[in-house]
Amino acid sequence: MTTEEQIRLTQFSKGGGCGCKIAPSVLQEILKTENKSSFPQLLVGNESSDDAAVYQLDENTAIVSTTDFFMPIVDDAFAFGQIASANAISDVYAMGGKPLMAIAILGWPAGKISPGVAQKVLDGGRSICAEAGIPLAGGHTIDSLEPIFGLAVTGAVHPAHVKKNNGAQEGDLLFLTKPLGVGVLSTAVKKGVLTDEHYAVLLKQLTTLNKAGEALGKLQSVRAMTDVTGFGLLGHIIEMAEGSGVSVELNYSTVQKIEGLDEYLKQGIGPGATARNWNSYGHKVQFENGINTEEALKLLPDPQTNGGLLIASNDIDELREVFLLNGLTDFLTPIGRCIPQKEKAVYVRREK
Repeated sequence: MTTEEQIRLTQFSKGGGCGCKIAPSVLQEILKTENKSSFPQLLVGNESSDDAAVYQLDENTAIVSTTDFFMPIVDDAFAFGQIASANAISDVYAMGGKPLMAIAILGWPAGKISPGVAQKVLDGGRSICAEAGIPLAGGHTIDSLEPIFGLAVTGAVHPAHVKKNNGAQEGDLLFLTKPLGVGVLSTAVKKGVLTDEHYAVLLKQLTTLNKAGEALGKLQSVRAMTDVTGFGLLGHIIEMAEGSGVSVELNYSTVQKIEGLDEYLKQGIGPGATARNWNSYGHKVQFENGINTEEALKLLPDPQTNGGLLIASNDIDELREVFLLNGLTDFLTPIGRCIPQKEKAVYVRREK
């Protein structure tokens, strides 16, 4: 059994964070079914590619239910617990909801890694739940080949404030509340080459809650919302565009990159899931206006963990107040806009 002093959690997993997700094209095959839902109270279910299920209790209250778990994205056990918890809670915020409580999902290779390390993972989860104002109220554990951690989260939302990812309309502007590139930096962690400076940047982003989602859910001008995770920015834009019956012009010039990203791209560092994502949906994307395709293909399909909120809105002034209150004013520049549906779902351009 590995001691706590020797432990590097990422060495016990084949993938990390939301990069563990099954490829989008494979997931579509898995979810195919002839059994359609017959529950009128189920406001959001499998019929859309949304972040959580929503079930209406009465005219003023609906329950938001989600689960998310993955293998280690960093070596530190406490930080792993924080990251996995922030990522799971984000799904409730992405629906416009308020988290209420969480229960833990823990798979642990008990014969390889000491229970004390697992205890630190849970403590990391408790710290993020406390920051979100909710209890970590219980959970379930199994003995597994690889360490796995996440949460099942319950939240609440007014039925009128539910934000699905398929409500965008022509003319809406798109906003993203975090920079891209955590898949690359987390791969640098696993390779042991990420600097202390950039690790601090990565950890801050991975543990930052998307609390603004609850307030954004109350804005009528927010037509659609989701969080950007394992399918990369392009994958989640495609889900929004196809579900909404529009196409998207993505302005590559305004997509922000996490600090230090270029340094690791130059070293050829990147997760295998980036190519897997692109192979699943690349035929739905067209690059225009002199885009450096090689660079863009390392960034736009990069799998994000606890990524930013992707928002479709027709009123930037209404967004501004919420962004100001949540320290998001750096992200008030739109990254794209919705246009009438065309042959491709996304057209990547470079505009000033």
